[in-house]
Amino acid sequence: MVNFSLEGKVALVTGASYGIGFAIATAFAQAGATIVFNDIKQELVDKGLASYEAKGIKAHGYVCDVTNEEQVNAFVAQVEKEVGVIDILVNNAGIIKRIPMVEMTAAEFRQVIDIDLNGPFIVSKAVIPSMIKKGHGKIINICSMMSELGRETVSAYAAAKGGLKMLTRNIASEYGEYNIQCNGIGPGYIATPQTAPLRERQADGSRHPFDAFIVAKTPAARWGTPEDLMGPAVFLASDASDFVNGHVLYVDGGILAYIGKQP
Repeated sequence: MVNFSLEGKVALVTGASYGIGFAIATAFAQAGATIVFNDIKQELVDKGLASYEAKGIKAHGYVCDVTNEEQVNAFVAQVEKEVGVIDILVNNAGIIKRIPMVEMTAAEFRQVIDIDLNGPFIVSKAVIPSMIKKGHGKIINICSMMSELGRETVSAYAAAKGGLKMLTRNIASEYGEYNIQCNGIGPGYIATPQTAPLRERQADGSRHPFDAFIVAKTPAARWGTPEDLMGPAVFLASDASDFVNGHVLYVDGGILAYIGKQP
């Protein structure tokens, strides 16, 4: 019997008050895991706790900035004391700034790199020692199609996600011998609050040009939903994926496989 169960496991999903992180944490809870999440402000943590409670999930929420190493170390120590050693980490917290590269300040570029790349490094580093002691661990990095492709206005995000792909491979290389698997999920275009402006209907009722572009470029002919990421995340968090390491699983409706229709 293939074991997709997460019974008895403690799963930390960063930035999981809503959106993709919330969907993944919900899937983990349904598979039996105890859920821990963080966000940068208490009001976001409270909002997340209410959303989990509405689904009948008892989650443990904490305020923590993933870019602050001291905060992260204290947070992980507190989770280990109050909930248990973290078996599964999902590095989900992230931001995107859509600014043409020549208009983007170095400070804006650094902020995206700090949250989307340094954050996963800092949080992974904090949980790995206890995973080594326990003899197993799963780390899932939320990568992106921008780990493979470029696009206008997302230079910092693409640089961070490309770096996250290589951090994923390096964690797998360095800690695989300790029975720690580190893999990535590369979502395609997912309908979340973050992407809502790209799907707004125009004044005449027509699709936003970017919305029409994405649907045309996707063999599935639709945007993904956070729910589309639930099964892949449970697979990578469970014993079913114990010999899968350093891999990025793209959940993109086929975009990366498709050259697109001839105009």
